Amino acid sequence: MRLGVLDVGSNTVHLLVVDAHPGGHPTPMSSTKAILRLAEQIDDDGRLVDRAADKLIDAVDEFTRIAESSGCEQIMAFATSAVRDATNCDQVLADVEAKTGVTVDVLSGTDEARLTSLAVRRWYGWSAGRILALDIGGGSLEMSNGVDEEPDVALSLPLGAGRLTREWLPDDPPDRRRISVLRDWLDAELKGAAKQLSDCGRPDMVVATSKTFRSLARLTGAAPSSAGPRVRRELTSSGLRQLIAFISRMTTSDRAELEGVSSDRAGQLVAGALVAEAAMRALDIDTLEICPWALREGVILRRLDSGLE
Repeated sequence: MRLGVLDVGSNTVHLLVVDAHPGGHPTPMSSTKAILRLAEQIDDDGRLVDRAADKLIDAVDEFTRIAESSGCEQIMAFATSAVRDATNCDQVLADVEAKTGVTVDVLSGTDEARLTSLAVRRWYGWSAGRILALDIGGGSLEMSNGVDEEPDVALSLPLGAGRLTREWLPDDPPDRRRISVLRDWLDAELKGAAKQLSDCGRPDMVVATSKTFRSLARLTGAAPSSAGPRVRRELTSSGLRQLIAFISRMTTSDRAELEGVSSDRAGQLVAGALVAEAAMRALDIDTLEICPWALREGVILRRLDSGLE
């Protein structure tokens, strides 16, 4: 069956078209993105502003037509942090459904962590043992630890790269003092979560997913995406520290020129790197491996597990 997965994220709306069947490896057929930056279009009352909601409706409508023309038999649409946190979330998604016919499910942060953990587990298999998984999005940081497809601990913290850029690093390039203060604040914010994750067992493998981690790994010497998904890619704490010292002195436009950094993510790269650094420090991680599968694949796999009727 050909499926369309529509991911309404904090930065982008992303349509992934895959060929999938139960027990098989989901094969990506096409990928289409629209940069909406929904997380940046929240007013003082916490509402997603009308113009952003209108753009979301247009994007869902357009991507639905793309999915249908691509032969998708089903469309699975979900929203994460930006829409989830909006005070008018229910109304926005009701309008989306009324005008496009598409029901967009809102994933909780915990569900994001659980589904990402599922994707990571399926990618590496049972032989990987206990896996600690990290994912940095635009609005939140997801973490999990477990030996099964359902992790022992699944957590979500409001420490996304876009959120922290807006709240902490408005200057371009970022203010050095604010970076220092943010580092201390992140250490305090992650202390409790790190204890929860550590208490359930020391991991045999530490894995990271998401565009932020992929970009950081690429900038510290990992293979480019053109090398394929099965090439092993790593991120080390020492390499990350050196990278932060470099990119934190650059402007957003200069960071956008770096290989592996997209223009829509360049402004968030420093905050994302600081979150990655703090998480690795809190969890005493020296090296982590980059997994090509993440939340979207987890959504697909869960749907395949539950049947495709």
